[in-house]
Amino acid sequence: VARPQTSQVRGVWRDRVLLKQRSVVDLPCSARMMKLAILCLALGVSAFQPSTPKPSATSSKVSPATQAAAAKTVAANAAAALLAGFAAMGPAAAITSDIRSQLSYEQVKGTGLANRCNEVLGSGSISVPASGYKLVDLCLEPKSWQVEEEVATKKGDVSKQFVNTKLMTRQTYTLDGISGKLAGGGTITFTEEDGIDYAPTTVQLPGGERVPFLFTVKELVAKGSGGAFKPGFEFGGSFKVPSYRTGLFLDPKGRGMVTGYDQAQALMASQTGVDGQAELANENNKVFDVFDGNIEFAVSQVNADEGEIGGVFVSSQPSDTDLGSKEPKKILSKGIFYGKVVKDE
Repeated sequence: VARPQTSQVRGVWRDRVLLKQRSVVDLPCSARMMKLAILCLALGVSAFQPSTPKPSATSSKVSPATQAAAAKTVAANAAAALLAGFAAMGPAAAITSDIRSQLSYEQVKGTGLANRCNEVLGSGSISVPASGYKLVDLCLEPKSWQVEEEVATKKGDVSKQFVNTKLMTRQTYTLDGISGKLAGGGTITFTEEDGIDYAPTTVQLPGGERVPFLFTVKELVAKGSGGAFKPGFEFGGSFKVPSYRTGLFLDPKGRGMVTGYDQAQALMASQTGVDGQAELANENNKVFDVFDGNIEFAVSQVNADEGEIGGVFVSSQPSDTDLGSKEPKKILSKGIFYGKVVKDE
């Protein structure tokens, strides 16, 4: 078929060629890797092998060993493309305790799995007697954070509402390895004793203000009506929220709670007790605040064979006060949790 000669038809021909090239070149890296992975599955490894020219009288023959090595290389490249394609698909799928137990440190490193809680697959219920049992490997993975702010409506009315935020902390905000005693009977009571029960976290408000807080469940005592963990069971209680910063922290002016300056330099006149002292009192006098928080759990999955429970939680707690110099904001954290019921040995 002769190639079109008119300039208009040539332009359409060129546009079609460029569009076909862009459909591959302009794809994001993840999409191109997925296309390559799908081709690997559909066509097989042999489709990606370079064609071997027919041997001629003057060309040397390729040894079977060389062909085998080339085939292994192509197979390895295809497998790597397949893994890269699935890795670029986005958030990983559900991970259970069985899958996690089969992964080595190198397989988990850099994937974000260490910041995720196990998910539960199964059914049934787990009865908790009056004593002799513990809840171990309790994991809390927040999925969203909201901060209570004063929001003005179009009519000028101001009301307090929870606004969505953007997470600024890397993947180190999950609580894990928490354990404590279980007391059953007519009411199940969980008392937190040990584990990674706090994680410094920072979120950003839509206006750009950053709100740090200590995500924690320290000294949690959670109770629920019923004698067994089953889908629909709810329990909750209060916990302590320590200060985001410790006494050794120094602010930009060198002031601290147990070390540093007592007050900012060049402000000695403020100690006269007259005007201006009240405004600087909180900045100078550092305190280690300890507040109360509250959390509610709702069980949605139970694996009676493995003693695992999972579900969702909602936690309410105050934010950082910068050692007493700021008013705390109310933080609402929502996410999933995982735990395992075992006998107390």
